[in-house]
Amino acid sequence: MFKRLTASILAASIAFGPAAAQEAPAEATPEAPRTMRIAVPTDLNEDRENILFLDLSNGERVAIRLMPDWAPGHVERIKLLTRQGFYDGVVFHRVIDGFMAQTGDPTGTGEGGSTLPDLEKEFNPMPHVRGTVSMARLGDNENSANSQFFIVFYPRLALDRNYTNFGRVIANMPAVDAIQRGEPPANPTYIVQASIAADNKPQAFPQPVAAPAQIAPQLDGTTVEIVPGTVQE
Repeated sequence: MFKRLTASILAASIAFGPAAAQEAPAEATPEAPRTMRIAVPTDLNEDRENILFLDLSNGERVAIRLMPDWAPGHVERIKLLTRQGFYDGVVFHRVIDGFMAQTGDPTGTGEGGSTLPDLEKEFNPMPHVRGTVSMARLGDNENSANSQFFIVFYPRLALDRNYTNFGRVIANMPAVDAIQRGEPPANPTYIVQASIAADNKPQAFPQPVAAPAQIAPQLDGTTVEIVPGTVQE
């Protein structure tokens, strides 16, 4: 699956019923309108079950407010995969300056996802503003979102009602701005650890890369491997 973002607007289709019916169908009971909050809570101590932390390889922690009012199925999927450790170690494989940073593919190619079924669209009227977190999908297939998501750098209102907006960055957007650009980046930023705030996991940092061993020639013509941090006799 190749999850890429497009800004195309799909034309609405009209379904026609039979020319004549023997009996008038019973009127369907109208569904109650879904309550949807517009304001995004920014308090990190409020509703911590719906705050996603991304500990990035640039040493920063980003907080994202998940909004189940907007997209309950997508929020549930993100929390499930997060608690399974699915996003740990996953890179931002597609990062376009002035547009967005995309992640969530364990293969790092943009073609992968989880083993869970794809999600039905949950388009909503919430705008794709700076810091919006939205689900990637396969081309024009509206019901193909799975695990990949993207964070918007600047407003992209053409994405509204075409991609499922399920949250927004509420702390440390500058760390998102610092994600390495590229398609793919030469040295990609990655998620060291994703966690839900209610689980109280401490921030995780990337492991330092060990310095390469050095080979030291000896007077007798032999060589000795010198490992950094050790004392040679």
